[in-house]
Amino acid sequence: MVDLGSNSVRLVVFEGLGRNPQAIFNEKAVLGLGRGLQGTGRLNDEAIGPALTVLSRYHAVARAMRADPLEVLATAAVRDATNGPDFVAALQARMPGVPIRILTGEQEAEFSAAGVQLGFPGAEGILGDLGGGSLEVVRLEGGRAARAASLPLGAIRLSERAGGDVVRARAIAEEALATVPWLAEGAGRDLYLVGGAWRALARMHIAQTGYPLAIVHHYVLRREEARDLAGVVMAASRRVLERMPGAPQKRLADLPFAAVALRRLLRATGAGRVVFSANGLREGWYSALLPPAVREADPLLSASRELAMRWGRDSGLPSALLAWTDPVFSGQEAGGPGGGRALRDAACWVSDIGSHDHPEYRAEQAFLRILRQHGVGLDHHARAFLGLVAALRYEAEPSAPWLAPTRVLLDVPTIRRAEALGAALRLAYTLCGGTPALLAGTSLERQGGRLVLRLAEGTGVFAGESVLRRVEALGAALGLEAVVEVENG
Repeated sequence: MVDLGSNSVRLVVFEGLGRNPQAIFNEKAVLGLGRGLQGTGRLNDEAIGPALTVLSRYHAVARAMRADPLEVLATAAVRDATNGPDFVAALQARMPGVPIRILTGEQEAEFSAAGVQLGFPGAEGILGDLGGGSLEVVRLEGGRAARAASLPLGAIRLSERAGGDVVRARAIAEEALATVPWLAEGAGRDLYLVGGAWRALARMHIAQTGYPLAIVHHYVLRREEARDLAGVVMAASRRVLERMPGAPQKRLADLPFAAVALRRLLRATGAGRVVFSANGLREGWYSALLPPAVREADPLLSASRELAMRWGRDSGLPSALLAWTDPVFSGQEAGGPGGGRALRDAACWVSDIGSHDHPEYRAEQAFLRILRQHGVGLDHHARAFLGLVAALRYEAEPSAPWLAPTRVLLDVPTIRRAEALGAALRLAYTLCGGTPALLAGTSLERQGGRLVLRLAEGTGVFAGESVLRRVEALGAALGLEAVVEVENG
């Protein structure tokens, strides 16, 4: 699909119709098509020619990749400009047969909400989608859009309405947001941010703080951190912005006004946290193509299964591992990062994804593959937890330098849970060689202060040195005495 915005034009080609959108082509051109619209009422004449050229290329790329369906979604600039219809006509001539939809503000908000829902099922709070021409705000209840409004507060438009004056922009934004009283229902909840200018602010914060994961999706800031970031950017001169780590050169002029919109929105909502989303309008469009059963599937498990199907050996083993570890872990799990049966289920799915890598690098490759995967439903803590479990299953040294991100992203109790689960999975693979049939001849159980490993005689498993060593390591991780019992078949 083509996202035809006020500031940028982007072609995204998705692969298949899976629960986690996989963009196999993503190209953006920053053209400023809506720059000057506030004063002239027209699309930027200097940008129209380049835009048509870029869109002709996108049409050729999409046809060559056999992208289907292909659609152009035009937003605030095209719908508000007096020469918008002429531009659409010229574009239609360049892209014959391709639907061109001029979205209303409410439709933009609905698409953005659907995109956010893919990555944040059950989201509660306020969604803000900042473009060049407009700001869409949505009240999210249970992950769905309950109310929506579109405001003329896009980064470009706000700058032009304020004559480039940040102080004046603050008053304009505050006045516009005051017309949406239900924003106050976000008090103490999360504020989900969508849009390139706001993602740029997140990247700047990541670069400035040395955060160990350069992934904006699911990046979280406390309210005061977000206010401070916005305040610094609002007050910075262009020269200062140019020197800030992570600052995008093509967005420098818009960043202070994106910061204004963020700070005023924080005040209007009373949000307790800011959560950045890489999902938005484009992923919402993709979401509408999915069968309901796929769209409603758990994104964490879907992403983990996709990794297992691509890199693992036996698709029947993860469910067997989950059942095998239940007697040991099911009563010890709590919700949140590092807890919950669903997260252990995901860990079982990704536990064999290093099987095709060089033995010397399996642990590191598995860790990095999980930490940096594209799954939209994995927050940063889940990535770190699952990656650490997989690395430890391959006997990584906990002090390995490449595991440093886990020591930042996870607290000590969560790391301990990952160590125990990693030790259990390492024992399981030692016993069964990665096959459900051999695992079926074994079982684990807690008995008071003991961890009992039972082996069925004659099934191909036995208590060799490596098994004894690993069951003792698991017992130590759990604070239990390890015992091995052999049963007659």
